[in-house]
Amino acid sequence: MRPQPQAAPARQRFDGISQNRSLERGLEILRAFRPGTDLLGNGELAERTGLSAATVSRLTQTLVTSGFLEHDQRARAYRLAAPVLSLGHAMRAASPILRAATPLMREVSAKRHVNVGLAGADRAEMVYLESIRYNRKASLRTIVAGQRVPIELTSLGRAYLATRDAAARAALLAAIRSHYRSASWKPIGAEIERALAKVARDGYCLAAWQPGVIALSTPLALPASQPLVLNFSLSTDDSAAAVERQHAPALLALRDRIAHERESRYGAG
Repeated sequence: MRPQPQAAPARQRFDGISQNRSLERGLEILRAFRPGTDLLGNGELAERTGLSAATVSRLTQTLVTSGFLEHDQRARAYRLAAPVLSLGHAMRAASPILRAATPLMREVSAKRHVNVGLAGADRAEMVYLESIRYNRKASLRTIVAGQRVPIELTSLGRAYLATRDAAARAALLAAIRSHYRSASWKPIGAEIERALAKVARDGYCLAAWQPGVIALSTPLALPASQPLVLNFSLSTDDSAAAVERQHAPALLALRDRIAHERESRYGAG
């Protein structure tokens, strides 16, 4: 299981240089809310973001005034407000890649009886942009758009790492590794190196970070877009080698179909 990261100062970054500290700090407040978290008070927000209590208090008041947070007076805490969801919906509705990819993903999921996902990176995690779950039981279709998974443990994340240049990849892994003990990181680091070599050689990698689930992922490089990753996953008792033989060619074929569909619809820009 991935260790819970300790609170880190908001000024720590996986990459990039701050251009507007007030805006950046406000976004840190919004980032602190995750699935399963309804209410957060100023103290919890300060702990999660590494910002001072005074800064958090000022920012939460501003976010309430602007409509992005709601204040629960009884609990003396905050929850995300409707405009946050509206932003996510706007992003998904306007995305050329999702308009091109989603129908193809649904088709392949139904034909091959696999889960199909498309994700992008946010710091040390991958965020699902789309998730087609092949399971007749709704209770088992638990991965949805917007859900996060760790970069270092998943085939999604490892395929993404293969898209980064050596310096960017080293910086990201150093930030992630800081949350692990040395002995715990050693096997993970070795798996990442094998995955990078696999992507370089075959165009995809595999991982089984959840019991009974095997996932294959391939980078999806598109013009004028941040690197994305496409994956198949399935619950199975088969070996990883058997899953690879059965599904890897279809994954690569879907990757190429999505890239072609996106370019034919919207051009290279």
